[in-house]
Amino acid sequence: MDAADDSTMHIVIFPWLAFGHLLPCLELAERLASRGHRVSFVSTPRNLARLPPVRPALARRVALVALPLPRVDGLPDGSESTSDVPHDKFDLHRNAFDGLAAPFAAFLDAAAADGGGRKPDWVVADFIHHWVAAAAQERNVPCALLMPCAASVTASAGRPGDSHAEQRQAIGRSMSAAPAFEAKQAAEAFAAEGASGPSIMSRFVQTLTRSRFVAIRSCPELEPDAFPLLARLYGKPAVPLGLLPPQPDGTRAGLICKSTEDDATLRWLDGQPAKSVVYVALGTEAPLRAELLRELAHGLELAGTRFLWALRLPSGAGEGSIVPGGFAERTGERGLVTTRWVPQVSVLAHGAVCAFLTHCGWGSIIEGLLFGHPLIMLPLFGDQGPNARLMEARQVGVPVPRDDKDGSFDREGVAAAVRTVVVGEEGRVFAANARKLQEIVADRACHERCIDGFIQHLRSCNE
Repeated sequence: MDAADDSTMHIVIFPWLAFGHLLPCLELAERLASRGHRVSFVSTPRNLARLPPVRPALARRVALVALPLPRVDGLPDGSESTSDVPHDKFDLHRNAFDGLAAPFAAFLDAAAADGGGRKPDWVVADFIHHWVAAAAQERNVPCALLMPCAASVTASAGRPGDSHAEQRQAIGRSMSAAPAFEAKQAAEAFAAEGASGPSIMSRFVQTLTRSRFVAIRSCPELEPDAFPLLARLYGKPAVPLGLLPPQPDGTRAGLICKSTEDDATLRWLDGQPAKSVVYVALGTEAPLRAELLRELAHGLELAGTRFLWALRLPSGAGEGSIVPGGFAERTGERGLVTTRWVPQVSVLAHGAVCAFLTHCGWGSIIEGLLFGHPLIMLPLFGDQGPNARLMEARQVGVPVPRDDKDGSFDREGVAAAVRTVVVGEEGRVFAANARKLQEIVADRACHERCIDGFIQHLRSCNE
């Protein structure tokens, strides 16, 4: 790394162990490095190995810090990213993650020793990294809390000092616009103590309490009311990071496509008419139950549109147990189902794609809007419901109809949502609105200004 001087900051970034957090944090690290700052990017060895390489011009300023994930009984070996972990093992994964507390504290001590006694200038901790923030606080290193989007912060609605019961009540209030199944799921997932120790809400509140400000992967141009609202809610500055969209120009080949020439999905898309294919991808962390995946398959068939489905199979299930018999023959050349890795950004950038059926993870929404695609929304957990409602309010798509009590859906609802976006008159409005938001998401100058503002905030808070 370059030798530090008084104008250069050393910033430690520790994202949550999910690629929806790791990849945008790597984008953040590179933007900081491009302005001359030193970054220590902390994760586990296998996660770091699977990231796209840091751009050569910035590699001297970005150090990848590998902290081996402790073994936990019952957690499969190599389960470092949440995408590696069966859904019923998430508690064990958080237990293993908590085992990184002592190694991270040792890293901070070593970083100060290597800097001749100069400690890191900042630690940027992800939303449930309470012990990361605690380690920084104990060493008088200021900490910023990183949140994936403004909608998720608003949905959490917890405050420092809230009791466990108050946290559950806050979640209930914040989810008043949500269907009953989502509000119940949020209360159970976020506020419940479990085998993994403190609840997600408790972890968030502890991290917030120890942080100087909240940095949010969004921008006022996209969510103009969110930042003053969040500043009032938490009594701390809410600072935009910008959307940190992936590079759409091929400069990050590892992120965009492992092998453009050889990838079968892109070859298939090459043979489809322009603006005709619905891309279907529901993330990697919370696969649907097999019976709902079958309803999704039937719905795609009923819709009659072209589709490319990146299917993640539930643990122990084979494709034959999900895709209905004769499905491939009936959908013919208009549909492709693949259980292989799919280069999502390259797919969304392809001229044959016209819409995106998504779980509404914030990263996926940004990637879809980066190419101006309207959305068919099927949120599954966490911040995805609030994200979907935000996009519905901006009229860039429609949600798949769900049962209010259990969140189930049927093939007719899937087909109706797809047809509304792709072939209905409303679809033109959704497409036009998606293109308007594309202007914000693709505005790199806007996001660079956010990074400059974030850096200025780091400087002013540390003076």
